[in-house]
Amino acid sequence: MAAPEWPEVELALAEGRRELVVRGPRPEGDELDPRLYELAPLLQHLELSGVAGLRGLEGSGGLGRMRALRSLVLSGDGLRTLPPELGQLSELRLLDVSDNRLSALPASLGSLTQLSSLKASGNQLEALPAELANCSRLALLHLSDNLLPELPAALLASGLMLLSTLSAARNRIERLGDGISELRGLRTLDLSDNFLSEIPCELADCPKLKEINLKGNKFKDKRLEKMVNGCQTKSILDYLKAGGRGKGRGKTEGNEKNESKEKARKKAMKRDDADESDEEDLNKLVLRVLRFSENPCTVQVKVTPNVKDVRPYIVCCIIEGMQLRQGNALKRFLVAQTKLHDDICLKRTLATIATHDLQLVKGPLLYDARPSQSLKITPLGRKEVKAVDLVRQLQMEADEQRKQKKRQNVSGLHKYLQLLNGKENFPCLVDAEDCVISFPPITNCEKTKIKKTTSQLFVEVTSSANLQACKEVMDSLIMRMAELNKFTVENQEQETVSGDEAEEASEITVVPDLVVDQTVTQAATSELIVKQVRVVDVDGNLKVVYPAKTDLNLNVDCVTIIR
Repeated sequence: MAAPEWPEVELALAEGRRELVVRGPRPEGDELDPRLYELAPLLQHLELSGVAGLRGLEGSGGLGRMRALRSLVLSGDGLRTLPPELGQLSELRLLDVSDNRLSALPASLGSLTQLSSLKASGNQLEALPAELANCSRLALLHLSDNLLPELPAALLASGLMLLSTLSAARNRIERLGDGISELRGLRTLDLSDNFLSEIPCELADCPKLKEINLKGNKFKDKRLEKMVNGCQTKSILDYLKAGGRGKGRGKTEGNEKNESKEKARKKAMKRDDADESDEEDLNKLVLRVLRFSENPCTVQVKVTPNVKDVRPYIVCCIIEGMQLRQGNALKRFLVAQTKLHDDICLKRTLATIATHDLQLVKGPLLYDARPSQSLKITPLGRKEVKAVDLVRQLQMEADEQRKQKKRQNVSGLHKYLQLLNGKENFPCLVDAEDCVISFPPITNCEKTKIKKTTSQLFVEVTSSANLQACKEVMDSLIMRMAELNKFTVENQEQETVSGDEAEEASEITVVPDLVVDQTVTQAATSELIVKQVRVVDVDGNLKVVYPAKTDLNLNVDCVTIIR
């Protein structure tokens, strides 16, 4: 029988893609297209969903060759086992094996030291490998709809410091180990519809725990059972901490002395709750979103059809309230942006961030793709140069760096330069004076460079992968900006503005086309204002607006978003 040939694989090979998505059953049966492994050197995202059987994957050694994979989705494929070669995927961040028929996970998962998300819901798991405790970066663990009788003591005792979400609903868990308090970063815990009869008091010692779902369990403490069905998380934790403690001790009926003590305790707790609530409100990060209709004079971005085959996706917004004057605030912000490029942006291969001083941006803006030989830009810290020459120069610098470090593998700089290989046109963001202010994924322009005196930022995120990647990166960037702003304001660092910057600031004038809001808050505040920016096509039809209602829906309790 001839080997199956999947059109998705053929297209990925032809275009040298770094991601491959195959969904739905194959007419050829459950065999893998053998050409899949030819993508191994470059492939960073692989999704095989609903490809029933996947007989060619189980027990296959081919998967271990895909060393560049950052995310692997094998959901709804009817898998009964996973190959141990999974442990060789040292760069893997996300593993989704939900909705299969797995009875166990391979111990080799413990070798995935970069793994941050493991989704294994909807299987037949009866145990978890103890080696999973070695995944020190694990932040999200989904285990719902399995057959687990308990959460392994080794997993709890490991104190996975970054684990923030643990979901194990609809299992057979009868006991929650005392080691749960070692999960110091835990924010969300879902143990609904299990067989729990008690909850250890140590659960209240998880310092960041904000959301618990314990519904559907039969507790000995009937008062606790009522609370988990109708009370907020804080009330449940207070009850565990102050008296209930999940050991069947509720309020003793007919005991007037205990009644009196209970009422006094509640009254004191209510006062403490009010004080704590006020303190939490003060410590929260505040993001205020202004819609385009509330700020109609803001900048608009027009997209030409030329970017379709080069780098088609872009989202933008305006940020006000970022405190950059004080101390090392600007440096911290630039370092944070670099870290986001290395992490969530996959060294700029998934998406690229560019930040501009809004007062130096002359709108309206045009997102276009222009011939590489004629496109010119003045990069940050460099003189004006042709885009093709800049790429060539950066390639030489990267090669030299690799040789000096005696590295055989491709450097991070090489990786995002490869996105432009074979492209006759390069993507660019152009202002009203036809000046290129951004050349993604390479650099943005010296003309709109942010300084300590910058009070309003124009932020863009572009991608050749998909629009959702742009939005997720922008969400992460804004959240990080809010955290940095809060740190700067709370530490009250001394303002440090150089004489040159002060002189430049005094000479800045407002561009009529843009009509920039000049109101700057005098008193330092950590509140950030996020203004929507519309991206339209050449005919003025809306393509995307950010942030929309579905954006910035951060599941983080320390953030207040005002819309």
